[in-house]
Amino acid sequence: MLKIDFYERPAPLLAPDLIGKKLVRLQNGTRLAGIIIETEAYQGQEDLACHAHFGRTKRNQVMYEEPGRAYVYFTYGMHWLLNIVADRFGHPAAVLIRAIFPVEGQELMALNRPNLANSHQWLNGPAKLTQALALNGSMNGYDLTKPGAELFLEEGTAVPAELVNIGPRIGLGKTPEPWLSIPWRWELDWQQAQNLIQKGVK
Repeated sequence: MLKIDFYERPAPLLAPDLIGKKLVRLQNGTRLAGIIIETEAYQGQEDLACHAHFGRTKRNQVMYEEPGRAYVYFTYGMHWLLNIVADRFGHPAAVLIRAIFPVEGQELMALNRPNLANSHQWLNGPAKLTQALALNGSMNGYDLTKPGAELFLEEGTAVPAELVNIGPRIGLGKTPEPWLSIPWRWELDWQQAQNLIQKGVK
């Protein structure tokens, strides 16, 4: 399990280091796990794409808490999204987990999210992975670093930096520049992830 000091840095520094880490969810004692292959960083009230840019609200309160917490919010009236709080207490920052490559508990994941199971499009979106891992608003504020946690991160697969694509964040609508185009999204291609995992690269 990764400890709190891993998360104690600005989101744009944490997000690339999350690529290759293993996200683990215990569902009724069964381990569901995937290697993180896509992340986005959101950093502080100055970031006009960040939920905290208007200040503290009931919705974004968790972003102001200790790093290593889960920030799970509802969007578009239908989807839960998982973020991991970064930086330090009182300074809102988080990393959106956009995609994972499943490595454990695929059978139960497929029951949770049957569409396109085991295809490259199965868990390539933030709402898709929360469905597969049975995550919802009950996990908002959850401490990923506490002993006996049912949602946490651990070491996974070492990913060479040259395999990670970097680009602007997705779905920001009319967010003004430079925040619209700032390169705060990191992605490992699904096929590259499969190759690394099959080779057993650590």
